[in-house]
Amino acid sequence: MSGYTPDEKLRFEQLTKLRRQWLKDQELSPREPVVPTKAPGPVAKFWAGFLEPKSLWRLYTYKACTGGFFTLTRLLLPAWIIHYCVKYHIAGDTIMETGEVVPDLPESHGHH
Repeated sequence: MSGYTPDEKLRFEQLTKLRRQWLKDQELSPREPVVPTKAPGPVAKFWAGFLEPKSLWRLYTYKACTGGFFTLTRLLLPAWIIHYCVKYHIAGDTIMETGEVVPDLPESHGHH
C-alpha cells in the first residue's frame, strides 16, 4: 500500500495551508510596529551618546581601562610578587626594631 489515504491527504493539505498562513502572518507590514516614539530619558540620552563610535568618552574610557589593566598586570602584580618573595623567602624573618634575623626552628625528627 503506497500513498496517503484521503483523510491523510486532507490533513496534510490543511497543515500546509496553516503553516503558510502562519508564516505570512509573521511578516511585518510597512506601518508596523505601531508604537509611538517617546523622547528618551536623561540616562538613555547619556548612553546613546556615550556608546557612539569614536566619541571622546568612549576613547578616554578605553584608554583608561587599557592603561589600568597594563599597570595592574605588568607593574603592580609582579612588583607585589617580587616583594613577597624577597620579604618572606629570601631575606628571612627580621625583627623590625633591632634588624636581627630570626633563625629557623630546629627540625625535630621525633613524633609530632
